[in-house]
Amino acid sequence: MQRLAGMILAMGMVFGLVQGTMADTTVKMSGDARIYGVYFSGHGFTGWNPPTWTSTAPAWTRAATRTEEPLDIWERFRLRSDFSSGESVKFRLAMKVEDTWGHGIYTAANPTAGMRSAVGKLLSGVQVYEAYLQFKWPDTDIKVTAGLQELDLPQSSLFSTSIVFGGDRAASLVVSAPLVPDTLRLTTGFTRFLDTNQTFDAAGAGHQDDELDGYWLTLPVTVGGFKAVPWGLLSVAGRSADYYTNIDTSFGFTSYAENLLSAGILHAPGKWKNSQNAYSWAGSAFEVTTLDPIRFDADVIYGAGAMADRQQFQRSGWFLDLGAEYTGWDLLTPQLFAWWSTGEDASWRNGSERMPIIRPSWGPGNSFLFDDSQAFGRNSNMGINPVGAYGIGASLNDISFVADLTQRLTFTYLHGNNSPRAIRGLNCQLGSGDLSAGSNPYFVMGRDLTDNEYVYGLNLDNAYKIYENLTGIVETGWAHGHFQESVWGSRLVHKGTDALKIAFGLNYKF
Repeated sequence: MQRLAGMILAMGMVFGLVQGTMADTTVKMSGDARIYGVYFSGHGFTGWNPPTWTSTAPAWTRAATRTEEPLDIWERFRLRSDFSSGESVKFRLAMKVEDTWGHGIYTAANPTAGMRSAVGKLLSGVQVYEAYLQFKWPDTDIKVTAGLQELDLPQSSLFSTSIVFGGDRAASLVVSAPLVPDTLRLTTGFTRFLDTNQTFDAAGAGHQDDELDGYWLTLPVTVGGFKAVPWGLLSVAGRSADYYTNIDTSFGFTSYAENLLSAGILHAPGKWKNSQNAYSWAGSAFEVTTLDPIRFDADVIYGAGAMADRQQFQRSGWFLDLGAEYTGWDLLTPQLFAWWSTGEDASWRNGSERMPIIRPSWGPGNSFLFDDSQAFGRNSNMGINPVGAYGIGASLNDISFVADLTQRLTFTYLHGNNSPRAIRGLNCQLGSGDLSAGSNPYFVMGRDLTDNEYVYGLNLDNAYKIYENLTGIVETGWAHGHFQESVWGSRLVHKGTDALKIAFGLNYKF
C-alpha cells in the first residue's frame, strides 16, 4: 500500500502545481475501489488450465497441465482526474492499481511490464488506463477526443457492449458532430488496436506491417420511440502483427489469433500471401420503445476478413441477437433474449465461417457464461465464445422486494454451431496426429462448441447499498456442459465437471 499512498501524494502535488499556475483550470477527481474474493471451481469445465499461445511460431502450452486455485482475493483502485478549461476543453488522466492479495505489487495477474518512469519503484505497480484530450471546435457542437479512451462499437443495450470490440480502452481519434439536433449524429474515428514492434521493426527484417488499425463510423438515428445505430468498421491488418498476444480479459485465454484469423493460418503455408489484409464489419443496433412498457432490442452484424488472400485464410460470418423486456413493474423487470451466429463447416480449406471479432464484451443478463458486465471483473466468468453458437435465455432483472437490495436471476442456454470435424481436425494436427490431443488455443473445450455440444448456466447476482456510494455485492453462478469425447479426447471430457462461482465483496464509487 506504500506505492498506492505514494501515487496519491505525487498526483496531489501535481494537481497543486497545476492549480497554482493555471487559475482558470479546474480539476475534478472521481474513481472507484473494489475489494472482493472469488471462489471459482470448474474453469473450462475441468478445473485445469486452458491452452495458451507462448510465441508467434506459433508455439503453445497444452491444456490440463496445472490445477486451478479456486480462491482468489482481488483489489482494484482507479483514480480519474479531469482537468477542464471552461466547458470546451478537457484532459483526462486515469490510473489504476490491481492485483491479487499475496502477490506483492498491485499489477494485474500475469502482467506485461508495468509502467516505469524516473520515479522508479513508486510507479512500478501503476497503470494508465485512460489519457485523452477532448475539446469542442470553436462555435460548434463538434467534439474531438484524442488519446487512450474507452471504446465501444454499437450494440443494443440489453446485450452489454459490442461483440466486435467493447468494454475496453483503445488509443483513438474520435470526431462526433450532430447533423440533425436530437435526431441524427455522426461519429467517426481511427483506432490503433495493435502495434507489435512500435517505433522500430525487428533488426534485419526490413519494413514490417505489424499494425492492426481501424477506421469506423456510426450514424445513430432517433425518431420517437425508435432508435437505430447503423455502423461500419474497416480494419487494416498487417501480416507481421503478433496476433498470438493474449488479450487482457477477466479470464484471459483468448488472443487476436482465434478472434480474427481462420484456422487455415495454422496449416501450411501458415502465412498470409498479402502483407496487409482488410477486415470489415457492417451492422446496426435497434431499440424500440414505442410499445412502452415493452421494449425490444436487436442487432444485425456481418463481418469478413482477408477475403483477397488465399481461400484458407478468409473468414466471414453473421451474428444476430434479439431481446425484449417489460419495464412496467416496480418490483422486477423480466427479460427474454436469443442470438444466432454462423459456425465452422467441415473444411478449413475454404476458410472460416465464423464472424471475425477483435475484443468482445457481449452478454445478456450479466450471464457469467460470457465476459460481459460482471461487477467484479477478474476471474468472474467462463469466457465462452458466443460466436459460432446460438442460444436463448431469460432474466429477472432489478428484483427489489427489500429496501436497498437489488437482485438479478438469469438462465442461459447455448448450443454450438461448429462442425465437429473442423475442430477435431485442427486438434489432431496441432497434437502431431494424436486424436486425443484435446484443446489447443484456437479451439478450446468449453469455449468453442460443436453442433453436438451445449452449455447452460444459472447466475444470481445481489447488490446491497450500504451507503449511497458503498455497495456490498454477491455474484453466484453455476454451469453445466456436454462435450464430445471424439473431439476433445477422453482425458478432458471424462474430467468434465460443473462450474461454480461465488464472488463477494465491496464496491465504492466517489
